[in-house]
Amino acid sequence: MKMQKNKNKKSSRANDLLPPLSAFEPSGHKIIEGQHPAMAEEETLLKDVIFDFGRASGPGGQHRNRKATACTATHMPSNVSGEATERRRQSENRKMAISRLRRTLAIQLRRELDLSVYTNSALWEERRSGDSLAINPKHRDYPCILAELLDVIFASEFDMKTAASTLQITATQIVKIVSHENAAFTWLNQQRKEHGLSVLKA
Repeated sequence: MKMQKNKNKKSSRANDLLPPLSAFEPSGHKIIEGQHPAMAEEETLLKDVIFDFGRASGPGGQHRNRKATACTATHMPSNVSGEATERRRQSENRKMAISRLRRTLAIQLRRELDLSVYTNSALWEERRSGDSLAINPKHRDYPCILAELLDVIFASEFDMKTAASTLQITATQIVKIVSHENAAFTWLNQQRKEHGLSVLKA
């Protein structure tokens, strides 16, 4: 029993680093126009975000539940939210909630791009090296990269060769970037199924 308890502790810490997106619905997305909010500067994004603070429930002791440290960040135009409850400081949960919100926005919101005139973003080109683009999923740029990547895949009708050609990286690199976020990979494979395409493996 002791070994199992330690294993659960380790799993909990790992989830803190790259938390699951509980608000995500695997088969759904919304079409938007204009700039993708996941790619916006924080000051711009936060103009459309409201914060709700409350007491965290569940394990963690009385100190965790005594103050309103839990945070939910909601993007009002899309009604997409990110939530964080596991930290004892309100400021830390707020930061995590924004991070989760950005990743959820990146997955759930799609722009309709015209690939005949599309050019990769400055951030994409800055991070791209030849036909590869390395990105740590915990890096602040990851939601921006993920949003752009999924928009191009969507515009390519989920054809990985077309998306790879547009983004100037390999299809293998595309899969690697998307698979950093389980919810994004689930959405991609669900959409490929609906388009009669084979499921991708990470």
